[in-house]
Formats: sequence, structure tokens, C-alpha cells
Amino acid sequence: MKIGIFLGNLGNPAIYYPKLATITGGVAASIFICQLFQWQSQKSNSGEWVKTNSSEIEKATGLNHEEQELARRLLKVRSLLKEKLTNPNTDTLELWADIDAFEEKLNNFWTPNPADLITQTSRENNNRPVEIISETSPPDHAVKTDKFWGQPRQQIAVAVTPNYRFSGPWNSQEELQNFQRALEEYAKERNLGFGDPSGWAFKIIDRMTKGLTSSFWEDFIAGIPLGESQKVKRDWEIEPEVPYPAFEEERIQYYVHKGEPLEAAVSKARADLRNPVLGKDLWEGFLRKCDRLADDALKAKQQGVDTPYLPSSFNEKPQITKDSVMRKLGAIAPQFALNQSLCEIVPEPPNIELKEPPTAAEIPSISSLQKAYKTPLGRSIVEKQIAANPDWGYEIVDGEIVESIPF
Repeated sequence: MKIGIFLGNLGNPAIYYPKLATITGGVAASIFICQLFQWQSQKSNSGEWVKTNSSEIEKATGLNHEEQELARRLLKVRSLLKEKLTNPNTDTLELWADIDAFEEKLNNFWTPNPADLITQTSRENNNRPVEIISETSPPDHAVKTDKFWGQPRQQIAVAVTPNYRFSGPWNSQEELQNFQRALEEYAKERNLGFGDPSGWAFKIIDRMTKGLTSSFWEDFIAGIPLGESQKVKRDWEIEPEVPYPAFEEERIQYYVHKGEPLEAAVSKARADLRNPVLGKDLWEGFLRKCDRLADDALKAKQQGVDTPYLPSSFNEKPQITKDSVMRKLGAIAPQFALNQSLCEIVPEPPNIELKEPPTAAEIPSISSLQKAYKTPLGRSIVEKQIAANPDWGYEIVDGEIVESIPF
């Protein structure tokens, strides 16, 4: 496309003089008053008011309604524009630009005052000119008020107190430092600082200097571990943050049956029980399950069953700790013990009592094993039992349980 056709498609340009922005108050006001002067010059009487509306002004200047409101307000404040009250139900405006007031402001602006601006040029080490401007500059063109072109950033003065110290409920700087260390240790244990425990501790102390209370400080002066007073014992917990073993094991088995590894199942189950809303819902469901199991067990006892069925999660299990695992691994293979350093002494393996071989009365008969072997579930159990007890003298040949031949 040729440049002439391109400019022709853009329409007629609006007149704008950059130097007028300091007199009218901004770019929008300069464009507005120049367009108004052009319309007034086209009338036979220069004192005749211009009747227009917002749409015509936007078509001629490109200023939207908000920019027009700003321009008119700036011009009226400087006595450069007059308006007549019109019918509020219509969009018609009657405007008149005061050319005399405008000319007076131009004359004042272009007439230099020697006391206003002093420029001194000097060359020092690097021969750079230095411009010295007096502090008393004319107020009319010191700061632009056109919000669409931004205003100069105001300098923010920050008062700095030398040797500043936090003021709070502590009685000495040493007590404050001990409290800070306790907060940092607490943040490291709970992973609250996310790599910056000191930053988290600073926020707690800073809030206290502003007059806010902190339960951590109350725990500190009481001599109890931080956060102890904030713990809440839930219905499903033996003590704060320690759920009932059967309830926790039930949730772990839930994730195990879904195919999760045991480590992930433990982590997810404990995260669920730390959630107060989810934990409460799971606890209510667990109580209903226990109530149903209790009813079934009572019915079984009434029918003569000595030991009613209970899920494996209700069986008492020994507590698994690092020491118990270390002892077992040390007894089996000391070189594979967890975190086993060279300076640590490998514990002696526990004395394992050798069991006597089972008597003939304890060994199941071939007929009983063959009968259980006929069902799919029994087949799997019998195969495992025969493999785990070679001293029985049985083996499986072509789907039949027979006595193994020792030669």
C-alpha cells in the first residue's frame, strides 16, 4: 500500500502542540481546546458557542468519554473553557473556549523570568556539564496533571533509626535471642520455614513488636515445647496428633488395597487423619463399621462361636521403631543395617530357640490336605504350607498330594 493511500484512510489529523500541555494541564486538554478553537474559527461570530456532543468530539479527536471529562475539568479549572447547562436527558454540549484567557497564559509562559531558572555550566574531572536549577520553579508548569501520561514519582522518605532493637514482652536481648532460636528449631522440625526458618521466626517476632499476641511466646515463658498449647485432641486420637492404632491401620490398609506401596500408604493415611474435616468423616464411618462388626460378633457368640472374626487392623501389633528395625537387620545381616556407621557396635543376634520337629499328631494327614486342595483358595494355601514345611514329607505330583520319596 502506498503511503498516500495509507494516510488517507486514517482520516484528518487532529492538531496538537506539545508545549500547550503545560498550560492546559495535559495532552488530552490540549487536543480538546485546539479542536474547539478550530470549530469556533469556522463560525461567522467568534463569540458564538459551539454545540456538539461526546460522539462528535471522539470522532474528531479520538478522545473517549472519560478523557473528554478530564480535559473539560482541567480547562475549566484554568478558566480556559466555559460550559452552558443543557438538558441532562440529551448528550448535547454547549462549549466556548476563552481565547483571551488562553492568550494571557501563553504570554506569561513565554516571558522568561531570570530569577526562575539559573543554569551554570562547569567542567570538572570528566568535563561533564552541570546544570543547576533553582528550587523555586513556576507552579503552573512544575507538575503535569494529565493522569493518562503519568505523574512524576514522589520520593519516599524512610526514617531509619540507628541501632534499632525490637521492643516486645521480652525482658532482655538474651531472652529475645533464646526465643528466636526456639522458633527456628520449631520451624525446622515442622518444615514451616520452607528452607528459611529464620525468616519465619522474624515474622512471628515482628508481629509481636506491633502489639499482637503469640501463643508461641506463651509456651516459651511457660517452659513447655512450642506449639504444645495449640494442639487439639480430636475424637479419633489417643492424644493430640496420635490417632487410635486400629483406626490408623484401617486407613493404611485402604491405600494398600488400592495398590499403593506401604510407605506411600502410611504417608497418605496420616495426612488424611491430620485433616480435621476429612478425619471426622472417616471416624464416623469407622465407628459405624465397628458397630456392625460388634453386632456380627455378638450373634456369632450366641451361636456358639468362641472367637468371632475381627479385621486384622484390630489385632494388637508391636510398635515399629528405628531401634527395633536396626536390631532385626543387625541380627540378619549387620552390613545392611540402616544408617550403620563403622563406629557403631553391631548388636549381638538374639538367641533363637530351636523348635523341636513336629510330632506325628501335629502333621496334617494327606486326606485332609487333599480335601482342602480341591478348592481354588485351599489349593493356594496347601501349596504354601507344603513348601514352607518340607519336614512333613509331602509333595504335590500331577495335582495329587503324595509322600515324598527320600531317595
